[in-house]
Amino acid sequence: MQVVVLAGGFGTRLRPWTYGIPKPILPMLDKTLLEHVVEVMPSDKVDEVIVAGGYKIDMIEQYFKDNEVPFDVRIVTESEPLGTGGALGNCRDIISGTFACLNGDIISSLNMQKGIELQEKNGGVGTLALWEVEDPTRFGIVGIDEHDRITQFKEKPKQEEVFSNLINAGSYLFEDDIFSYIPKGKCSLEREVFPVLAEENELNGYAFEGYFIDAGTPESWSAGVQACIANQRWKSGVRKGSNWHADSSVQIGKNCKVEHTMLAKKTQINDSILSRCSLLEGVQIKEKSILYNTMVGRDTTIGKNCHLNNVVVDHNSVIPDGTVLDDTQWPIK
Repeated sequence: MQVVVLAGGFGTRLRPWTYGIPKPILPMLDKTLLEHVVEVMPSDKVDEVIVAGGYKIDMIEQYFKDNEVPFDVRIVTESEPLGTGGALGNCRDIISGTFACLNGDIISSLNMQKGIELQEKNGGVGTLALWEVEDPTRFGIVGIDEHDRITQFKEKPKQEEVFSNLINAGSYLFEDDIFSYIPKGKCSLEREVFPVLAEENELNGYAFEGYFIDAGTPESWSAGVQACIANQRWKSGVRKGSNWHADSSVQIGKNCKVEHTMLAKKTQINDSILSRCSLLEGVQIKEKSILYNTMVGRDTTIGKNCHLNNVVVDHNSVIPDGTVLDDTQWPIK
């Protein structure tokens, strides 16, 4: 089965990390974000992953040429932003049969096997994974009947328009018939395609439980890291307490307090406090610094007595002693 990953964004909410590394290949533990996204599929069902994107695609293509993954990767380029429907429609000439379509920044406990079985049972053009929330007004909401067929779809409803707490979880199975509903050019699956298919009784839906994280912001990136640590979503490395260590090159001082944190190779922490952080390869943190919910780019040094809260620090940075930053996203050199 082919899998389309919709990765057309610029990763603006994770800047400055994404100035140097496109979001699909940002490392979350020892896998790329894209690999974590594709993991919702049964591994024996995936033979080709098609990345629909337009930002730093050469880097994405080169990464998967240089690194071994259990599927082939093909890039379909967007010369301009096309929306979710337009990006998928851009792939119509290379897709055949039943295929999966996944939003490019979702970390979840979804097992798409259930969707495959439902699609085979009910037929129709597609099957959507669904997630239950308390406030659905920021999402696409779905009405569903006793046969798991979607009866209504409404993108970002007003409060008075809410008819369901089940939302679109950004993971789909489609037949290639979907392309007859997608016009060429810019188009939104959620606003232009799904409401029509729901009205024609051509969509199925199923809810899943566990965790569902859109890892596109610093806070949700941290949540994604914690979910991956808790659920052993890594190929190598080891869990120590609530942290993940890439290998034995990770060094933590005896007076450190570190929790819920990802520590890549050659990271070194000297008598500091870290909580819910992501440290890429080669990061050094000097004494008496405190970091909360902070993403630290590769080969960066954090000085002594620094306090960083909800910050994204650029790669190859040097943060001076005594720096205090709160809720700031900007490259510091």
